[in-house]
Amino acid sequence: MRLTASFPFRAAGLAAALVLAGPAAAENPGAPTTDPTQVRPGAYLLDPAHGKITWSVSHLGYSTYYGQITDVAAQASLDPKEPGKSRITVTIGIDSVNGLNDKLNQHLKTPDFFDAAKFPTATFTSTSVEPTSPTTARINGDLTLRGVTKPVSFDATFNQAGISPVDKKYTVGFDGRTVLKRSEFGINAFLPVLGDEVSLRLEGEFKAVE
Repeated sequence: MRLTASFPFRAAGLAAALVLAGPAAAENPGAPTTDPTQVRPGAYLLDPAHGKITWSVSHLGYSTYYGQITDVAAQASLDPKEPGKSRITVTIGIDSVNGLNDKLNQHLKTPDFFDAAKFPTATFTSTSVEPTSPTTARINGDLTLRGVTKPVSFDATFNQAGISPVDKKYTVGFDGRTVLKRSEFGINAFLPVLGDEVSLRLEGEFKAVE
């Protein structure tokens, strides 16, 4: 199984920064930069207001259905000198899986799909980070969903780092993408007419822990 963002959660873009981050710029370190070598090292937390996962799946072959996951918490540690030691962990509240339809949302929480009462959270813990270009990386780790743990990977793209003009906090932003097979996590309802492959697009802004 492969996760090309995971989970997710803009947790992916940060992971690119984990690999590619360098020492902070000597001059005006808070200025926005698209150069990942200028990202500040240290601990980061995902901004919950700007960390979401958009999911999509084939709906009976007639259309592609989209939804979101909004309860995403993540923390990361950036080590610019030894990127392999950088880490990211993500926790997702399954109750927030949203199909933008009240009836569908209730169905998604049942044992047909996520069985949210029994498995209220999903987690991703990185195990390694592999740079794929100056601004991208593949983040490998373990995803636990519906009580099943599988090794997965997601592709991350670094966007920008610097002091946010909104809250004046140092922020790292990125995108992530992945595709996973829901059947590998025991989510088998309505296969094969309802798609097995689920695409995830991760968007996130991480704030430096002061």
